[in-house]
Amino acid sequence: MRELNETLTEAVLDPILARDPAGPRITYYDDATGARIELSALTLANWAAKTANMIRDEFGLSAGSRVAVLLPAHWQTAAVLLGCWWAGVEVVLHADPDAELALVTADRIDEAGDIPEVAALSLDPMGMPVRDLPVGVTDYASAVRVHGDQFRPSGIGCALDGTSVSEVFEEARKSAARQGFTAEDRVLSTTSWETPAELIDGLVAVLAAGASLVQVANPDPAARERRISSERVTAQRGA
Repeated sequence: MRELNETLTEAVLDPILARDPAGPRITYYDDATGARIELSALTLANWAAKTANMIRDEFGLSAGSRVAVLLPAHWQTAAVLLGCWWAGVEVVLHADPDAELALVTADRIDEAGDIPEVAALSLDPMGMPVRDLPVGVTDYASAVRVHGDQFRPSGIGCALDGTSVSEVFEEARKSAARQGFTAEDRVLSTTSWETPAELIDGLVAVLAAGASLVQVANPDPAARERRISSERVTAQRGA
């Protein structure tokens, strides 16, 4: 296994940015609300850079710090994860007491427990803030906007739950090959990102292959075939 000297975000996004910065990279649907959001690789990278700058400059975290990400499979979660990895911090998908920051939905704030810093996401399609947050909890949507959309990494830590960048990237490449993903694919997925394996299979493998993702929350079975056609889906994950 080749050891990487770059962050996981650079490893998966740089080839896509070089090849197709403007094409759709993540298309997110929520069938319960009718929301549809589409991000290019460049827009996703800008969100990730803003998040990385926020992690470093607002919360004072450096490479090797640990961040708990308690968020569903969502386009903003992808931006948060890529921002964390760009900043060189280690992502854990549970409320680890050794984490220095938790990024959570409003209904999971209590799960953060004694983690020193907490930022809440509304996941609102229009980027609305979370209302009536407890004192000491940062609103992600408000905070992230003021940060720059370019980022220069300053170090690399573990990427995911104690696993190195190189190991996660290699697992993602193997997963992409196992699932048959190529750079030409549009992957429709309804699966969650609640465990490291689910996250690697459902997000990192898609990006590592250079493919694009159509992620659907609260899927309506009646909309599936129409969506496969309209989004030109070539590969699928989940029922």
